[in-house]
Amino acid sequence: MSRGEGQFLIRKMSKTTIEKIRHRLGAELDEMNAIIRRSLATSDPLMGRVVEQYLRTKGKQIRPLLVLLSARLLGDINESTLHAAASLEMLHNATLIHDDVVDNADYRRRTPTLNKDFDNRIAVLVGDFFVSTALQEAIKTTDMKAVVSVAELGKELSLGEIDQISNARDRSIDERRYFDVISKKTASLFMKCVKMGAESVDAPESQIEALVEYARLLGLCFQIKDDIFDYYEDKEVGKPTGNDLRENKVSLPLIYAVNSTEGEESEAMRRLLLRGDLSDGEIAVLIDFAKTHGGIDYAYGVMEEMRVKADMLLTQLPDNEWRDAFAELIEFTIRRQS
Repeated sequence: MSRGEGQFLIRKMSKTTIEKIRHRLGAELDEMNAIIRRSLATSDPLMGRVVEQYLRTKGKQIRPLLVLLSARLLGDINESTLHAAASLEMLHNATLIHDDVVDNADYRRRTPTLNKDFDNRIAVLVGDFFVSTALQEAIKTTDMKAVVSVAELGKELSLGEIDQISNARDRSIDERRYFDVISKKTASLFMKCVKMGAESVDAPESQIEALVEYARLLGLCFQIKDDIFDYYEDKEVGKPTGNDLRENKVSLPLIYAVNSTEGEESEAMRRLLLRGDLSDGEIAVLIDFAKTHGGIDYAYGVMEEMRVKADMLLTQLPDNEWRDAFAELIEFTIRRQS
């Protein structure tokens, strides 16, 4: 365990933060999922089978929970809130489907992807179906701002994916470019979730701004922690996955380790990264270099700074149990184990 990880294990916090929030918002989450199921219903047998399979693996649904939490923090959840949450969840699902096609991924969270079970053609069309349905749900909020937000988000997510591909092709180890990508690919979605949730209850602009900035920091932490997982043992394969490096994606721990050290070892790591097409042995060497040269500690330190800023932003919002849930959420995000 790194020193950075130890700092976070000191804090006492439930391991089931997401489950607790899901339980507290269970009725509203069920309503939203019913909306999603109805909106995706189709008479086409193949599309129906694919959609049903996908709905069975919907995950923790953190994004729609953010929509619901924001509305509850600043007002009362209503029909507009539920349609906004459904819209963003379907757009998120669409991007995952399309990303799996782009990455030629066979599994996501150990579950076969649609492109593996069917093929790329079906997966792309199902993703398009989700995008169109997401826009329909945004319209049902009866708020043009929601439609604009979903359209803007679709563009931002696409640009983030393009930038990530560009960084991988360039073998980039530029920290600024890394943060630009995760801002577009991850943080932007978190920001729209809280924005649309807050707007659905007509919250004051000052509160929306504070909550959106909080969500930006939460989203960045979420992606940094996701990237850290790639440096540690996968229980099923018994070694670090190194999946990002196999795709020439260099994340924050290794970017820091390479850029903050000098000497022949550091130059050797740079040469490996610039060459690309890494073997399992070379990936193991790079992962070990990131760990032993402070990359993991640095990433945890960055997240801790963001958490402190996020907590300060929350003080500008109503002091209630839902604000406490937001505070717990960013802590949970940093400490989560999966």
